[in-house]
Amino acid sequence: MNHILAVDQGTSSSRAIVFDSRLNPVGTAQQEFEHYFPNPGWVEHDALEIWESVLATSRKAIANARLTGTAISCIGITNQRETIVVWDRKSGTPLHRAIVWQDRRTSDHVAALREIGREPDIQARTGLVLDAYFSASKLHWLLREIPDGRARAEAGELAAGTIDSWLIFRLTHGRSHVTDVTNASRTMLMNLESGTWDPEMLGLFDIPACMLPEIRPTSGVLGVADAAHFGVEIPITSAIGDQQAALFGQLCTRPGMVKCTYGTGCFMLLHTGTSPVKSENRLLTTVAWQIGEHPREYAIEGSVFMGGASIQWLRDGLKMIASTPDVNALAASVADSGGVILVPAFTGLGAPYWDSDVTGTVFGLRRDTTCAHIARATLDGIAFQVSDLVTAMENDAGIQISTLRVDGGASASDLLMQTQADILGVSVERPAHVESTAIGAAMMAGLATGIWADQSELEGIRQIDHVFTTTVPSRERKRRITRWKNAVRLARRWRS
Repeated sequence: MNHILAVDQGTSSSRAIVFDSRLNPVGTAQQEFEHYFPNPGWVEHDALEIWESVLATSRKAIANARLTGTAISCIGITNQRETIVVWDRKSGTPLHRAIVWQDRRTSDHVAALREIGREPDIQARTGLVLDAYFSASKLHWLLREIPDGRARAEAGELAAGTIDSWLIFRLTHGRSHVTDVTNASRTMLMNLESGTWDPEMLGLFDIPACMLPEIRPTSGVLGVADAAHFGVEIPITSAIGDQQAALFGQLCTRPGMVKCTYGTGCFMLLHTGTSPVKSENRLLTTVAWQIGEHPREYAIEGSVFMGGASIQWLRDGLKMIASTPDVNALAASVADSGGVILVPAFTGLGAPYWDSDVTGTVFGLRRDTTCAHIARATLDGIAFQVSDLVTAMENDAGIQISTLRVDGGASASDLLMQTQADILGVSVERPAHVESTAIGAAMMAGLATGIWADQSELEGIRQIDHVFTTTVPSRERKRRITRWKNAVRLARRWRS
């Protein structure tokens, strides 16, 4: 009974990993699922397909570990955030496809709210900038789209929640309709100070409180998975949004500690302690986690839209490389980018700019520019965007960051991580296991069930793979950052 089943439900696939008490993965399984794009800018998932993929991979991971359900002490869930589901409370049937965090269908709605001056109040209450990225406007849209949606919700017939809530509802056969504070803090409906649903926000988005899940701590008993799923009842003892899970998986548990996850996008979180820090640099204030009855802990967050996705563009759009890892050899075949700067704003710029109108732009092309220079500039562009986040976070928190802990698939690139250290001028620390989201969920679940006594015990388990330190003089670093900022300024002035 010292094994943990971690469910990592992401935007592109569902993974399940069985960890032992030393956080060694002993059984894994992964399954992709369909994306739906019914209109330009719309992104949907089939919530039933997500549930079926989670159940299938969980069973397979346990089998691959050569275990049975009786060996699993608890389940931890980490999930794509902001994606929202509405379902019939009695039958458990979704009433519409899930609207994904990437979906932009409600941009006009949030623009109208911004136009009438609601953004400052929303940010003060929720810690979030007013954007279609978050769940509230998506849920408002769903209640208007579902026949008699609001009336049925008020009558108690409908339930809504982020992916964690949906999975827990299904795992418990409808006995638990709950969420944790990290996921709730991403809906734009939770009051950041009180940790409860905010009546003003519910009224603004016309959402009945009775359809929403109960907000619980991140680590603690959230429900019990029905024996029909794994042959035995298993307690669900953590739920946590994916980026907060990575923050905890990296053991950034003290104020000032910071991590960046290099995935499709790049997501940076800085731990700020037990009081929320309001951002003056258009970053997000969010809940980091709550462990049992301990006080909530907070973070500030910055998001880069195009991280690993920029490398995918080289592969799929320009056909420069056959597979994503090939970018490393191509980029390393030249000493530098040859003066090329790529601003990878293919879906706009995220924090701290929040400019949805800017497009991807390349500067500095010459007759002798090659594919290798563009590949190198692409890696540079990822690192420069992360540098912008570090600067904004240092200004918000009033500290100087000395170490950046990194994870995610693209962090496996030595060239990218060295480039990051050179641009930041700080140490970049990569752990032995770069997929920190599942590890964070497992840690949270294990703490709730006593597998580890406290966080200090986890410190002795974490292993570091490599620490990258800067090789660039300060003067050269400043010159490169100035050129990047000029390129961003010019890219934002261009309007097609």
